Parts: sequence; C-alpha cells; structure tokens
Amino acid sequence: MDEAFFIQFALSAAAVGALVAIVAWAKIAKPVRPLDDHKALALLAEEFPTRSIDAIWTASDGAGALAKSGGMALVLCRVGDGFAARQIPWPQAVSATFRNGRLHVNLDDIAAPAATIRLPSWPPENLTKDLAA
Repeated sequence: MDEAFFIQFALSAAAVGALVAIVAWAKIAKPVRPLDDHKALALLAEEFPTRSIDAIWTASDGAGALAKSGGMALVLCRVGDGFAARQIPWPQAVSATFRNGRLHVNLDDIAAPAATIRLPSWPPENLTKDLAA
C-alpha cells in the first residue's frame, strides 16, 4: 500500500464525515408556533382556496384543527415541522373516535394516516342542526 492510497482513504473518510454532519444538522426541526383560529383559517384558505369554512375547532395544544366546509371536514395536523391538510367526509369526522380529550381522525392517507386533535369534547356542544348535517 502506498502513500496515495492512504491520502485517498483519509479524504474519503473526511468527506463521508462531512456528509453525515450535514444530514444530522439538516434534521434539526425549526420550532413550529401553535395554531390559533386565524393561522388555521389562513392555512386552510391556502390549501383549499375554493372552500368556505362553516365552523372551525382548533386543538387546545395548537397541534391541529378541524373545520367544516359543506359536506366535507378539513383537517390540519402537525407533521414534522409543518402541517398537513386533508379533507374527509363530514360524517367520518363526526363519528371519529374521541377518548381522553383526543379526537382520533382516520385520514386514510399513507403520508398522514391519522390526525389526533385535542378538543374539550366531540362532537362539540355548539354543533347546530345546520352543521350536524
């Protein structure tokens, strides 16, 4: 083994070490501010520009929201350092599992299979006849 081999080996090891360090640094997520009604409405308007929001329920921990838009439910849930927006039929949202202050909504999506939203109660007490249908 000659000197060129050792130099090439050392440079390769340094390059791999630098790439591992960049990947580790890139995975550091930026902090995400909790959702409030205004931010949730803005995100939903951006994702679903043609839909009008009848009512919105924001999670108590700011990690998600659920809105009614006609016969559909628009769901926001935290995924990584952002939020995923999905739409499901409203009856599916109303019949979602609610236990221990958490609404577990099945989204049937491989990228975001389910959303867990902290709410005081579900279905909400203020759900009027118009919103229930």
